Amino acid sequence: MNRPLNVLFLCTHNSARSILAEATLNHLGSGRFKAFSAGSSPRENQQPNPLALEVLQRAGISTEGLNSKSWDTFGEPDAPHMDLVITVCDNAAGEVCPYWPGQPATAHWGYADPSEVKGTHAQQLEAFRQTLLAIRRRIELLVNLPASSVDKLALQDAARGLAKH
Repeated sequence: MNRPLNVLFLCTHNSARSILAEATLNHLGSGRFKAFSAGSSPRENQQPNPLALEVLQRAGISTEGLNSKSWDTFGEPDAPHMDLVITVCDNAAGEVCPYWPGQPATAHWGYADPSEVKGTHAQQLEAFRQTLLAIRRRIELLVNLPASSVDKLALQDAARGLAKH
């Protein structure tokens, strides 16, 4: 494949987990991957959570260009084709994860919503940091997959397998 693999991270509001995943994959993807993120139902005037941006900046990951958007953006005729769509919401919390139609490989990596943590700024920031670390572990495994693992079925199997890490 001559172009980077396009990966879309989906969540409900596109303000925390999907933003963390997009930024991290673009940081670690070494040109093999291009990450995007979106939400199934972002709130009106939704912006990335300031704690997500802070934890990314503290980790040395660029936040340039990050914004919250509806997944409808990726249904437009000029939208990039997605090779892999990963939902990052937490089914265990009773949250409804978005469904992505079409033919890309799909996987689910569930993470609890760090924006739901109550407490001091330091406690909230730590919840975001822990979520970032968990996301980063899976993304490091994803970006280190051998080239033979990037056809659609192999990519889907590999991405789904990473949910166990």
